Amino acid sequence: MESVSYFMKQLHKFAGRSLYYSFFGMIVIGFLDSIGIFLLIPLLSITGIFNMETNQSFPLSDFFTFFQTFPPKYSLIIVLGLYISIILAQNIFQRQLSMLSTSIQQGYLRHLKEEVYRGLLQARWKYFLYKRKSDLNNIMASEINRVAGGTHFFLQFIASLLFTAVQVAIALWLSPLLTGLVIFFGIILSFFSRKLIKQSKNLGGETYELSKAYFAGISDHMNGIKDIKSNNLEGFHYNWFRNISIKMESNVNELAKVRANSQFLYKVSSGTLIAIFMYFAISLFYAKTAELMLIVLIFSRLWPKFTGIQSDLEQIAATIPSFKALISLLKTCEEEREILNWDQNSEHSLEVNIEIKCTNVSFRYHENDSEYALRNINLSIPSNQMTAIVGRSGAGKSTLIDILMGLMTPKEGLVSIDGTPLGDKNLLMLRRTISYVPQDPFLFNTTIRENLLLIRQDATDVEIWESLEFSSAADFVKKLPNGLDTMIGDRGIRLSGGERQRLVLARAILKKPSILVLDEATSALDTVNEAKIQQALTRIKGKMTIIVIAHRMSTIRNADQVIVLENGEVIQTGGYHQLSLDKKGMFRQLLGNQLKANS
Repeated sequence: MESVSYFMKQLHKFAGRSLYYSFFGMIVIGFLDSIGIFLLIPLLSITGIFNMETNQSFPLSDFFTFFQTFPPKYSLIIVLGLYISIILAQNIFQRQLSMLSTSIQQGYLRHLKEEVYRGLLQARWKYFLYKRKSDLNNIMASEINRVAGGTHFFLQFIASLLFTAVQVAIALWLSPLLTGLVIFFGIILSFFSRKLIKQSKNLGGETYELSKAYFAGISDHMNGIKDIKSNNLEGFHYNWFRNISIKMESNVNELAKVRANSQFLYKVSSGTLIAIFMYFAISLFYAKTAELMLIVLIFSRLWPKFTGIQSDLEQIAATIPSFKALISLLKTCEEEREILNWDQNSEHSLEVNIEIKCTNVSFRYHENDSEYALRNINLSIPSNQMTAIVGRSGAGKSTLIDILMGLMTPKEGLVSIDGTPLGDKNLLMLRRTISYVPQDPFLFNTTIRENLLLIRQDATDVEIWESLEFSSAADFVKKLPNGLDTMIGDRGIRLSGGERQRLVLARAILKKPSILVLDEATSALDTVNEAKIQQALTRIKGKMTIIVIAHRMSTIRNADQVIVLENGEVIQTGGYHQLSLDKKGMFRQLLGNQLKANS
């Protein structure tokens, strides 16, 4: 129950006084409910159903005889008036308590969502390389709601405990022997119900795993729907969906079966118990009618609370796997946290006036890896020049870019900007000055305008069209039905790959960065548009630092510096034409391979 304890502490920390107000209201409702029960006895006596003569030793004998001092007509009015007043007060408290409880639950749910999402946003990029995105989406979309449901059942569990405690205290005052008998039976039933709670916990674990698999499969299928249809795989994926749906149905049915068994056990036991203690009350303890009626009334209302407590415990047990998953995610995000406050130094950016420099930089993805992704990298990227990074696949180009942008932290060596080491303190300032254009362009399912304004919300239409002209995207945007306000679909699916790439490039330029990073940014462009991008890059040379990863050597023809990587090491550095003349060099081989591929 460590995970439950953790979240209850978090709930207490979040709710504060509201939680105590809620608990106090539960106690008040329990007292008012008991008083309402007491008034039923004189009410029934007044109606003549039975004679309200009680044993002097009975705790409420004076209370009952008090009503006999009034004429029957007035006694009835007084009892009914008090009864209505108590019911009114009880329901006013219940109404306020219900709203307060809902407010606590929904506020806590929002708090959990914000904490998890903040943790994910502040986690290092490396964390996401080893975490399945669908698992994170499942936690955000499903498991947090299950945890919130567990919070609801916890509050309900506390309410039942407090209500039961009040009722038991009153019952002990009225009849210690009979109350003790009921409590004894309750303890026995709780002992045997441990198996049901364990079953609920195990089924809850199965629910979590099935939900995770379901969410992962659906995400993969929707992302790969084009491949599925192209390769006639609809039947295969439908069978997968049907099988996991059957398993989820079976899981829910098993949970319902456990709860039905629990309810059956408690309802049968409650009837048996009432019969037993009525036998003892009448045959052995010679209980008077009023005493017997009170005890029966109290326990006829009290025993369902025992059933509710059992049910709440089963529900809480079923959500424990979700509690654990959420705790694990929060702890991992805290361990992987790279940004303490993304608003810090919000008005400052880190300009490159001289150079970006790597000194003896080495990097490996896992501590136990024998091979380094990068080893002993020593290089300088001059400011306001174009530097190209080339090499075979797996040479370490993308890893080097990630380190230069602060997404990865080298285990050895140092990255500095104008002599200032790159670290957590200036990480955000660096990223504010960088625009990154990936090989796989990402666009949101909204309009072109909103996709561009995402990077700079204060940009004018004139600036937007300038950035579109720069990326050779203006012509096709003008031809769209709604121009800048055209919806482009999920990940920009209504546009071609080249059009998406040009929009992402336009978005990067709109930011007006001092460092522009292009990771195979022209790979989806035809030769005509690639030539336009090259011309645009030539125009901005000298105005910003440009870093380009390219397989197409034509893209980097105008680069001031070319860095060649092989097996995570820098093996050549120089100008494009200088390296192309080195017949024994790797760069010359890359050029030759591309010429052969194009011929």
